[in-house]
Amino acid sequence: MQDLPGEFPYTRGIRADGYATRPWTMRQYAGFASAEETNERFRLLLERGQTGLSVAFDLPTQLGLDSADPLARGEVGRTGVAVDSLDDMLRLFAGIPLGGVSTSMTINAPAAVLLLLYELAGAEQGVAPGELRGTVQNDVLKEYAARGNYIFPPRPSMRLTVDLFRYCNERLPRFNTISISGYHIREAGSSAAQELGFTLANGIAYVEAALAAGLSVDVFAPRLSFFFNAHNDVFAEVAKFRAARRIWATVMRDRFGARDERSLALRFHAQTGGSTLTAQGPLTNVVRVALQAFAATAGGCQSLHTNGYDEALALPTERSATLALRTQQVLLHESGVAAVPDPFGGSEYVEGLTDAIEREARALIAEIDERGGAVAAIESGWVKGRIEDEAYAQQRAIESGETVIVGVNRFHDPPDSDIELQVVTQASEQAQIARLEAVRARRDSAACERALAGITAAARAASLPLLEPLRAALAARCTVGEVCGALRAEWGTYDAQVSDGR
Repeated sequence: MQDLPGEFPYTRGIRADGYATRPWTMRQYAGFASAEETNERFRLLLERGQTGLSVAFDLPTQLGLDSADPLARGEVGRTGVAVDSLDDMLRLFAGIPLGGVSTSMTINAPAAVLLLLYELAGAEQGVAPGELRGTVQNDVLKEYAARGNYIFPPRPSMRLTVDLFRYCNERLPRFNTISISGYHIREAGSSAAQELGFTLANGIAYVEAALAAGLSVDVFAPRLSFFFNAHNDVFAEVAKFRAARRIWATVMRDRFGARDERSLALRFHAQTGGSTLTAQGPLTNVVRVALQAFAATAGGCQSLHTNGYDEALALPTERSATLALRTQQVLLHESGVAAVPDPFGGSEYVEGLTDAIEREARALIAEIDERGGAVAAIESGWVKGRIEDEAYAQQRAIESGETVIVGVNRFHDPPDSDIELQVVTQASEQAQIARLEAVRARRDSAACERALAGITAAARAASLPLLEPLRAALAARCTVGEVCGALRAEWGTYDAQVSDGR
């Protein structure tokens, strides 16, 4: 063994005792329809043993659009909860003491806006900013390459991301300022090694941007975190997580001169693979989720979301969400996976896979460096092209039968007719729009106009901080769409580039 658990380069885990004194956080991702309905789901999961919250926002919110925007029609509350203003954020966490729970928010282009709403909601509860704990995804780069929920061009987006680093260091020191995401890269069709290489290259770009903005590496790097996918090949996934820690520790020490151990130790959230779930024979997904969750915990994740078996069909129901949580609880308390750190350490097969994935990921990072770094490689369309090539090859293997997907291209079962589905109605969308209009009717319109003008001035001057004027506008009851609209008017929007992947 080249290292022990808890020792550089952390191949075997970032803690010497693994999960013995600190189990992973069971952080189920939830959000649908209205703030009230999502709040009810949060409370149910907490009552049933969940140990952290994770908010899924709907597509309009992720794109910085208000629910009443014509472009939002038919999407309000469909893939997550609709949040238009501070009033929605207050309802979302009503009765949940924000000083006593950690909250993850999957939001990217408008990440700063939603984090500020969370801070303002905490203030309404009497919780000081320094007491708030959680993670905001805030990873715009993977949106351009894999997910597509971007608003602004990459470079002003990077400015907003880095200003959030600065702001949290000053006001929200217990918040993880970014969750650099490989999850969506893998969902788009990348290989495990590509997921790792592209994600860590993005991480390097964020560190470089923060340093260029004058931040000290050991000030912001301890609050960086990662988000990885967990697929069915348990051994390859465990090897990927081990390689991730090894690469990041050496990059941070040797490339950026970090000295704080917290800057070197890669911490990550894992989620089981949404793209691996099948609409055919959805109950078979229970087995897939269990295997993937085992891979994530054997690989040393710090927090975990397990998907519902019905998510290839719709948002998870209360029943499937509870079973997904129970899967984690069985793993922790009955499987033995938490007995020792890095239970596959020393396996000739897993050690060899770890080395192989590390070599391939490092080669990708080196090629991205040659292309001018992650931002340039994304702007050219090269990263997106590489992912698309891999996704095409994987689909061809499934269609030819070379890759077996149980229930899809082999071992077919009769269709399930008794699967309950979560339904979001058109009435729910109309009710959300009515709540938004009520906020607009009772606020001080002149104060909102002044606050939005302050955002425009800050966006125009590269040297000015951004988050303070954003917070002032949100406190005045400006909406998410109005705040993002002010930035959009100044910075423009991004049009995706197309590459042949070469």
